[in-house]
Amino acid sequence: MNTAPAVNPALRRYIEQHILPRYDHFDPAHQRDHAQMVIFQSLELARQQGADLDMAYAIAAYHDTGLEAGREHHHQVSAQIIRADRQLRQWFTEEQLNIMADAAEDHRASAQHEPRTIYGRIVAEADRFIDPATIVRRTIQYGRQHYPELDEQEQYQRMVSHLHEKYGRGGYLRLWFDDSPNARRLEQLRQLMEDEAWLRQMWEREKND
Repeated sequence: MNTAPAVNPALRRYIEQHILPRYDHFDPAHQRDHAQMVIFQSLELARQQGADLDMAYAIAAYHDTGLEAGREHHHQVSAQIIRADRQLRQWFTEEQLNIMADAAEDHRASAQHEPRTIYGRIVAEADRFIDPATIVRRTIQYGRQHYPELDEQEQYQRMVSHLHEKYGRGGYLRLWFDDSPNARRLEQLRQLMEDEAWLRQMWEREKND
């Protein structure tokens, strides 16, 4: 994925060589391709909103690095990693680094508060790529990894429950830009989720991959 030539080349080289490889050791839903997708979408949103591209790029690259310490507090650990990385001080002020760390901490879909800055809204929105097939696949992968004791029917029911809990009307997922492609895709996903035949078809297609 092209990360845009406007990003500082030295910053881009550092992140590609030292930060993105960390994602190679995470779960299947948070591999390097996920980080690159969030980077791509963050840069698109940053351009639209007139935000600093270097900051948006770095936040997106670091947003899930905290997974190295586990999922539960990964957003907080990601913020700590940004603040502790002395190399970033070549390109950003302390004030910028604090904004970036806050944005990484605020990106989690289940966060109880709104992102504190435009950068938090950008990475939170970019992290929510609404693609039905990808969402179902990652939900199945997560269920297998974290609930191996469930049988096939129980895994299916867990998938359906999670989809509605997160993406359904009244679910905890929030989007921050009403006119974004994600908003349109979320409405499409919600309509598909009401179709039992579609859910079963997606389950059968993805469960054995």
